[in-house]
Amino acid sequence: MKVTEHIERANGKTLFSFEIIPPQKGSNINELYKNIDPLMEFNPPFIDVTTSREEFVYIDKGDGLLDRKITRRRPGTLGICAAIKHKYEVDTIPHLLCGGFTKEETEYMLIDCQYLGIKNVMALRGDAMKHQRYFEPTAGGHPYAVDLVHQIHNLRCGQYLHETLEEGDRANFCVGVAGYPEKHLEAPSMDFDLKKLKEKVDAGADYVVTQMFFDNQKFFEFLERAKDYGINVPIIPGLKPIAVKRHLQLLPQVFKIDLPDALIEAVDSCKSNKEVRQVGIEWAIQQSRELKEAGVPVLHYYSMGKSDNIKAIAEAVF
Repeated sequence: MKVTEHIERANGKTLFSFEIIPPQKGSNINELYKNIDPLMEFNPPFIDVTTSREEFVYIDKGDGLLDRKITRRRPGTLGICAAIKHKYEVDTIPHLLCGGFTKEETEYMLIDCQYLGIKNVMALRGDAMKHQRYFEPTAGGHPYAVDLVHQIHNLRCGQYLHETLEEGDRANFCVGVAGYPEKHLEAPSMDFDLKKLKEKVDAGADYVVTQMFFDNQKFFEFLERAKDYGINVPIIPGLKPIAVKRHLQLLPQVFKIDLPDALIEAVDSCKSNKEVRQVGIEWAIQQSRELKEAGVPVLHYYSMGKSDNIKAIAEAVF
């Protein structure tokens, strides 16, 4: 079922969903199941599975020479989606990236999604590689998420990259895109960022999931401004509980977001990361309750491979 259909059938009830990252190469998928199992009691209608772009590794060739090779630390997004869909009978949403993938690779993944009965995809530009200061498009790939949305939307009309099919089943995906309550880190202004979000919606995006935020007022202001721009698709808040003290520096640095002073003071006064984790849970519970009271369609949690804190939040909210 499509995300938009789940929201419509909920009749105003706030749904629970979460996002996982694939295990690293050499890991057992059962470890992933152990983190998913405790969250299934909250009946998530869908689970997101992230995609990681390529990285470079350097292999010693001897005599002081290094051979640069491309690798992926966390492959298998589509296989994990299929496994979770089969095991839990829940819809899964693979993330599609511009960075690291050609248009042809994207088309093949979309065809595989169609074969597997996957109805939803998340279209993202992705981040720059570690050695890049700014994002650089992959050769043969898309430069922006809106271009990726266009490609996905074209399949609804039977338009593939190199041919148009007049007959046969049409791939009719429900497409999610990212939104930024505190603007994308590369956007010069909030208005510019909202214009880009409107372009993605006009291109065929069906819903929006936001980047993490820790001040609900920023989300509510983002909602109002998005409406002013004619963005009328469902907007789902994305939440991440703080788990370690290092997040005070890491999250603002990586995501260019602000943390409320009250949260900073509470985390900074903690004597251990165990205490920090509890502060993060309590803050996320307060956020979730207020957002649920406001009638958001879904509360979406970034689990990052751990579920104990998400379970504690869900127990208090759902």
